[in-house]
Amino acid sequence: MAVVKHTEADINLLARLLRAEGESEGQLGMMHIGAVGINRIRGNCSDFRGLRTIPQMVYQEHAFEAVQKGYFYQRARESEKRLARKAVRGHRQWPAKYSLWYFRPSGDCPPTWYNQPLVGRYKLHCFYQPTGEECEEIYKTY
Repeated sequence: MAVVKHTEADINLLARLLRAEGESEGQLGMMHIGAVGINRIRGNCSDFRGLRTIPQMVYQEHAFEAVQKGYFYQRARESEKRLARKAVRGHRQWPAKYSLWYFRPSGDCPPTWYNQPLVGRYKLHCFYQPTGEECEEIYKTY
């Protein structure tokens, strides 16, 4: 059962985002990116208040660098569509389980990002989750 409403076009869009943002991190890395995106929709907090759909999340201004690159606009592949479907069904695990932010630094992960504490690193990406005071809903979504 899906945790966010979606269409097949939304699955294609999310699949393209997963590949463009995280292909170098493998399937698990792309799943982490999908979890962060779904968390942004379901958490309704921080910089992500009012996001209700996959297109709103993907195209939120300054949210994903990949949407500015040509690679993002290539056709979605079945392998990434499977991952996108898994993400919309609510699959998430550490370090992305409650994360709203991730990024790829050139070195070590900073201890905070957008005032959120570092929760962990997966390969080249650092993941940050909000405190319960900042985003109580993220801890109630599953």
